[in-house]
Amino acid sequence: MSFDEIIDRHGTHSVKWDMMEKLYGVSADDGIAMWVADMDFRPPQCIQNALQGMLDHGIYGYYGDDAAYRAAIQWWMKTRHGWAIDPEWIFTTHGLVNGTAMCVDTWTDPGDGVVLFTPVYHAFAKVIKANGRRVVECPMVIRDGRYEMDFEAYDSILDGTEKMVILCSPHNPGGRVWSKTELEQVAEFARRHDLLLVSDEIHHDLVMPGHNHIPMTMIDGIEDRLVMMSATTKTFNIAGSHSGNVIIPDKKLRAEFGARMAGLGLSPNSFGLFMAEAAYSPEGAEWVDALCAYLDGNRRLFDDGINAIPGLQSMALEATYLAWVDFAGTGMARGEFTRRVEQGARIAVNHGPTFGTGGESFLRFNLATPRSVVEKAVERMQQAFADLQ
Repeated sequence: MSFDEIIDRHGTHSVKWDMMEKLYGVSADDGIAMWVADMDFRPPQCIQNALQGMLDHGIYGYYGDDAAYRAAIQWWMKTRHGWAIDPEWIFTTHGLVNGTAMCVDTWTDPGDGVVLFTPVYHAFAKVIKANGRRVVECPMVIRDGRYEMDFEAYDSILDGTEKMVILCSPHNPGGRVWSKTELEQVAEFARRHDLLLVSDEIHHDLVMPGHNHIPMTMIDGIEDRLVMMSATTKTFNIAGSHSGNVIIPDKKLRAEFGARMAGLGLSPNSFGLFMAEAAYSPEGAEWVDALCAYLDGNRRLFDDGINAIPGLQSMALEATYLAWVDFAGTGMARGEFTRRVEQGARIAVNHGPTFGTGGESFLRFNLATPRSVVEKAVERMQQAFADLQ
């Protein structure tokens, strides 16, 4: 496995590379795409072999007998996360944005409030609003350079019309791996306000050395209001398969979600199931370990270079491959520092305000790319802000 290989993704219908110029004005000729959260790496060979097997067979009919697929998910969660699950708990959705939308649709009504700890993954607010529900923002605070939640403040924000809270664990875009104490506080917050808790744990495999992700299901007394979400897509760079898992331990919640899935006629595509079964394997695990070590090297290179620029601060990543850089110290208006990054450094990045309150002075950079690309991005950033040095 080589994460250093440069793979030209131009002209492959890649959102990240082929839409960069249209959306950000960053030239496709020499721009660097560091926005959409997919990786510029090929997935492990076990996934390629699974697809080759489908191709060799040559018939792409309806998928049946998913016992091996469910067993692979069980094995992965137990082996990698210490979480024992029943195969009957597993629902497969068209990715976790779809999974989030399904949760909002199943357990809330138009006009209900859905709580987000902001800034947070922008698709949450998008699907909440698209479903006619209200986004209730609970802004996080930065202490010692990382995000923390302020539940005393949040209690005063809620008015009783909220029905659900969505947790991003590990956190995107701040890269936090929440501690057991913090997860217990989230659980207590959900109980106190009678909220269904949806825990999106799509980044749970992408944890930096020295940190340990705790699944929300490990917290006592929350199972009757907990919905877990995970996927192979982020871990193995197969987002185009559009598959994800909503895992529900509680029987009542499971029946409600299953009924809504049936009512909408939803079922997964076979490509995603074959890929997921292959990914959740010893070979896949070995690849993920190597990936995380490589991402940690990219993180250190990026942070060292960015934090050397006066006024810029890259938040220390505990998980994910998404660097969250604060430009507040430059004193520049958002339009100015964004222009320098996109037009000066020729890097397409995610804009902080799309992640909600608290993101105004930030930009998000995707580090899941060959190290030489990260090096080039750092050099361009230092040139674009050379007058500050």
